[in-house]
Amino acid sequence: MGSILLLEDGRSFEGEAFGARGTRVGEVVFNTAMTGYQEALTDPSYAEQIVVMTSPHIGNTGVNSEDPESERVWVSGFVARQFSRVHSNHRAELGLGPHLRAQNVPALHGIDTRALVRHIRDKGAMKGVISTDGTPAAELWRLLESWPGMSGRALAQEVCTKEPYVYAAPDSPTLRVNVVDGGVKRNILRLLASTGARVVVQPITATAEQWAEDADLVFFGNGPGDPAALTGPVEQARRLLGTKPIAGICLGHQLLGLAIGARTFKLPFGHRGANHPVKDLETGRVEITSQNHGFCVDGAQIEALGGRITHVHLNDGTLAGFAHDRYRLAAVQFHPEAAPGPRDSRHLILQRFLALAS
Repeated sequence: MGSILLLEDGRSFEGEAFGARGTRVGEVVFNTAMTGYQEALTDPSYAEQIVVMTSPHIGNTGVNSEDPESERVWVSGFVARQFSRVHSNHRAELGLGPHLRAQNVPALHGIDTRALVRHIRDKGAMKGVISTDGTPAAELWRLLESWPGMSGRALAQEVCTKEPYVYAAPDSPTLRVNVVDGGVKRNILRLLASTGARVVVQPITATAEQWAEDADLVFFGNGPGDPAALTGPVEQARRLLGTKPIAGICLGHQLLGLAIGARTFKLPFGHRGANHPVKDLETGRVEITSQNHGFCVDGAQIEALGGRITHVHLNDGTLAGFAHDRYRLAAVQFHPEAAPGPRDSRHLILQRFLALAS
């Protein structure tokens, strides 16, 4: 057997190897963005996922040392209709293929990604194994059956920083922001620092007291895995409620929803891409957002618990943001920092969230 993507329901897609030679297991998901593959590859929220790009041609702008959102590639595998073997961009420093090989990430192209994405959309995100090294079918099935999947996985505790660190420390900070890291993207830190704030990053495994220490605002960032599996961080977040202003995005949004008593649930195939329409109920504006998540907070429970729904995803009506005035809390299920874009919702980080601490 050559290069293949095998799904847990038995459907398979054979194609041409690209990137590293190897075999990896993960959750097969799709991303509808046309640009920003380097940011997606290095987003820790994609840990243990095999990402399929719906845009048919990926890699022509190469990769560079400025755009990564973390220190490494996190995806378990990468799939496209066609990867470019050459790149042409004035910022490029390396081709996508050599980059994936250096990061030991197998990739596959030359398959019908339209059929694959339709299958995931109809059947839901599922376990898969990508193999570009000729691993026998029996071994692929063994790997598939032994991989635990995403539900119940506290992956944020595995990808977070192990020790707190200072990201920005201006002489006269406008604000003191402590960021809770469960896989935070660098552009969140960049934007916070651009306001003149002192930014300190704390691991998601720390305590509520550590998160709140010498902070005007506690900011929960993004990250991978099942939020309901993070029972320790949820309990610490619950202890934090009402003691400090709190903001959150993506996984942070989910953790704060759990902290006030709501439940989370797994979406059929998630929201991943840079073209998701969200309505801001407080302004009436519709903003195109960048999203990357497979779990969602129950909006009806948020209202029952005294919160306000502030944003709604217009594709499926799911909760995309909420606030709780008594706790001085606001959170959204998408990426206001985007990277690479769009920038419609950047004002949430630069203005609305920081205003919680004023």
